[in-house]
Amino acid sequence: MAVDYLVIVAYLAGMLAMGWWGMRRARSKSEFLVAGRRLGPAMYSGTMAAIVLGGASTIGGVGLGYQYGLSGAWMVFTIGLGLLALSVFFSARVARLKVYTVSEMLDLRYGGRAGVISGVVMWAYTLMLAVTSTIAYATIFDVLFDMNRTLAIVLGGSIVVAYSTLGGMWSITLTDMVQFVVKTIGVLLLLLPIAVVKAGGFGEMRDRLPTEYFDPLGIGGETIFTYVLIYTFGMLIGQDIWQRVFTARSDRTAKWGGTVAGTYCLAYALAGAVIGTAAKVLYPKLGSADDAFATIVKEELPVGVRGLVLAAALAAVMSTSSGALIACATVANNDIWSRLRGVVTSSGAERDEVKGNRAFILLMGLAVIGTAIAIDNVVEALTVAYNLLVGGLLVPILGGLVWKRGTVYGALASVVVGGLAVIALMATHGILANEPVYYGLLASLAAYLSVSLATPATDPAVLAAWRERLTGRTPELPSEPVTTPR
Repeated sequence: MAVDYLVIVAYLAGMLAMGWWGMRRARSKSEFLVAGRRLGPAMYSGTMAAIVLGGASTIGGVGLGYQYGLSGAWMVFTIGLGLLALSVFFSARVARLKVYTVSEMLDLRYGGRAGVISGVVMWAYTLMLAVTSTIAYATIFDVLFDMNRTLAIVLGGSIVVAYSTLGGMWSITLTDMVQFVVKTIGVLLLLLPIAVVKAGGFGEMRDRLPTEYFDPLGIGGETIFTYVLIYTFGMLIGQDIWQRVFTARSDRTAKWGGTVAGTYCLAYALAGAVIGTAAKVLYPKLGSADDAFATIVKEELPVGVRGLVLAAALAAVMSTSSGALIACATVANNDIWSRLRGVVTSSGAERDEVKGNRAFILLMGLAVIGTAIAIDNVVEALTVAYNLLVGGLLVPILGGLVWKRGTVYGALASVVVGGLAVIALMATHGILANEPVYYGLLASLAAYLSVSLATPATDPAVLAAWRERLTGRTPELPSEPVTTPR
């Protein structure tokens, strides 16, 4: 294992070095939060794929393959579908807005007053997303070093907080590109073929497993539908995803670079399911499906390769964790703290804003590590995050992009009604039940439509400013959206 340890330590040291290098480039708010909006197609595609394919997609995807066979690919597959839909239909418009957060977009579209409430919901989502990724360190470091759970979370979380705080989005972009390469080599090019060969090939796998393991819909139609609601729609509106769209240097880059990343996700989904299916052949009686990834890596891979694949698992966790962390800090600072203080920062204070955003990343990072230590169930935490996001924000965000009759009062009602419905239904039906997202989304839609139609239409001046913003000709906002006076 000594060689494997060296590979892992070298990888972690490289992440910190990237963070230090990125700090030299993050000299303004735009560079710190959205990498100066300068990423080209190759870097944009790699970093976008890295952030959406986290520990749940890697370790969880293999676990679903172990439990359900090839249909276990559906969770990650719906993530890829969501990224494709965002890239093809919405990313160009999102990139041209030149904002920093989803809440700023809502204020621009509806004329203000939607930011703080939507910011609180988005903050809760990004916080829980970062927490789930941080919890996953415990699994990986346990395999590597037989490490105590709390110590593993602190160690892994501290590395991510360190490089994210140093250079912001530039550091995260650089580390994500490395993580993308490591994941591609470790999972797709090494673990996938080795797992299939060790299991005796596809013919042997078919002979030794029930036929439902090779049924594309074996996981169940209702489960697939729920995945679409949570993950496909979640990809359309998450701050962590939009903040990556904001880094594209053009709307064309956002569209085509995102399409490449989405297609990569589909291949990654199938690879995880196949690896899990192979693990079922090799280890049919594991105590937990989520142990499949660690077991097949530990028992079947040669020295050195094992270290690289475990580094790939770390890469998957770190990419999602760092993306969610900077999104959480951006929302907390720009959408909640600054608005509650009533401060609109001038463009001349850009350098000071870097310090402020850096401080919020550190603060949110400490909160994430503390919450991860206190929470033990990754699936429940992730479900809470996506239920709040989809139930509270999907309708007002997509409604604002496609329906000009939507009003600020409709948007506020949609966020409040949908969010409260999701929380109430999770309390009564259970966090993992399907009802919260189903009925929460319906309640949010009903509130948005009814209140929008019952209240005066959005001021034409606001809509005109919104349409001008969508053309991409308007310069980016300083700190908060500037709404047209009524």
